[in-house]
Amino acid sequence: MGYEVPLTLLQKMDISVTKQSFAAFADRFSLSGRNKTDFSLLNPMRVKTELLSGLTVALALVPEAVAFAFVAGVHPLVGLYAAFIVGLVTACVGGRAGMISGATGALAVVMVALVARHGVEYLFATVVLMGVLQILAGLFRLGKFIRLVPHPVMLGFVNGLAIVIFMAQLTQFQVPGVDGSKEWMTGTPLAIMLGLVALTMAIIWLLPKLTNIVPAPLAGIGIVAAIVILFGIDVPRVGDLASIEGGLPAFHIPMVPLTFETLEIIFPFAVILAAIGLIESLLTLNLVGEITGKRGGASQECIAQGVANSVTGFFGGMGGCAMIGQSMINMKSGGRTRLSGISAALFLLIFILFTSNLIEQIPLAALVGVMFMVVIGTFAWKSFVIMRRVPLSDALVIVLVTLVTVFADLAIAVVVGVIVSALTYAWQNATRIQAKTSQAENGSKIYEIEGPLFFGSTDGFSELFDPAEDPALVIVDFAGSRVADQSALQAIEALALKYEREGKTLQLRHLSHDCHRLLNRAGQLMVDSEDDPDYGIAVDYSVKTGIIGDSH
Repeated sequence: MGYEVPLTLLQKMDISVTKQSFAAFADRFSLSGRNKTDFSLLNPMRVKTELLSGLTVALALVPEAVAFAFVAGVHPLVGLYAAFIVGLVTACVGGRAGMISGATGALAVVMVALVARHGVEYLFATVVLMGVLQILAGLFRLGKFIRLVPHPVMLGFVNGLAIVIFMAQLTQFQVPGVDGSKEWMTGTPLAIMLGLVALTMAIIWLLPKLTNIVPAPLAGIGIVAAIVILFGIDVPRVGDLASIEGGLPAFHIPMVPLTFETLEIIFPFAVILAAIGLIESLLTLNLVGEITGKRGGASQECIAQGVANSVTGFFGGMGGCAMIGQSMINMKSGGRTRLSGISAALFLLIFILFTSNLIEQIPLAALVGVMFMVVIGTFAWKSFVIMRRVPLSDALVIVLVTLVTVFADLAIAVVVGVIVSALTYAWQNATRIQAKTSQAENGSKIYEIEGPLFFGSTDGFSELFDPAEDPALVIVDFAGSRVADQSALQAIEALALKYEREGKTLQLRHLSHDCHRLLNRAGQLMVDSEDDPDYGIAVDYSVKTGIIGDSH
């Protein structure tokens, strides 16, 4: 079953946590609060489901962590330690039960330049600073700004990320060439690999129709691995990527000079990594929230990611963030509480310490099949239908964010999508301002403004009036409008000045409370009174000139 993003997501994206303090976050460390609620839901059947789901996630984490470590140019254990520590900390105290975090490709592609230029010790220092920045973002509740991400950007995000996950699996169809370079499989090896991938996908699709005793992805991995091992089929296995054997991660202070020059090197990378990590984590938090029916937790997730990365940097890990692919595997396998994420991290540590030889025998084809099913479930297939029903601008944003996610990175894609959506919204509202005119009994002319007055609509607003031909008294009725910004204040004052030069009077009527406060604070209102929408008394405000216009 696919987990498409529902059409109501934008309505549910209010993840404000204004009532949540740092003390509430700390409550997660105890058995009180929501943590107690999570674990109070556990019973023997639920525990079994959560543990098996965690095992499935851990198996899928191994090749991902190793591959991303290679991308970043570090030892595979650096990626595995990051997956373990980040996954464990965020599972314990993160903003959403059931989310999975670990080493990700979005961060790895940024890290590779730092490692190549300055070495792995500078990476560890950067990860620590990255975590500090994320903690600060959580404490200042910056996570609530994720609500500014429009629904089309969300659709582009999930589609782009699904494509990225798919493309990442294609490297498993490559084998070392004669000269050491990678070559694509051909002939019988390719046919066997594709057959095992298809078998895994078939098991994952069919098994839920028969039984739910074992998570379908785990069954797919187990059955295909058994077939490969029993029949000695020669296909790439996890051990072909790298050995995952190792010990416990040891505490390690990054060996970098504590100088301003070091800060100049690591700070730009830390800012970029922190931003990418938080954006991907918060968007994944929303997606998981849609599946589990939970809301909130954005600021707590920021703090959890920050704590996890700060700890990881001191234990030789490459840092990480939420992983949509593994989170979807967890959801599909039935994981709904923190136990699944905690067990996934602990299983990963067990693999590293005790069962590396066994895990290294798992065929990559089985894990590729699992990830292909994740791609199918993650991609918002309904977006093809949605794009035919929504405005063209929204459809273009979906496509744009998808492409930028694939060819650049997630952070740039989201920022571009938000900017384009905001500019489109501004342009559309700029063209909507209009006025209806009427004559009052006392001979004055009334302009009833429709549409918001802001920087984009000020020119259209000015063109609505005719100071030379209007009567001595002109009333601008804002019942159907809102005064939004400094450009609007400037436009009102400029209009009043035009009438003043003609020896005529301009008055404002039906100001809402927010418009009244804005104009009064600017010093443009002649009368300081409550507005008439509440009291039914038509208060006409005269406008002072020379307040905004003389500021330059």
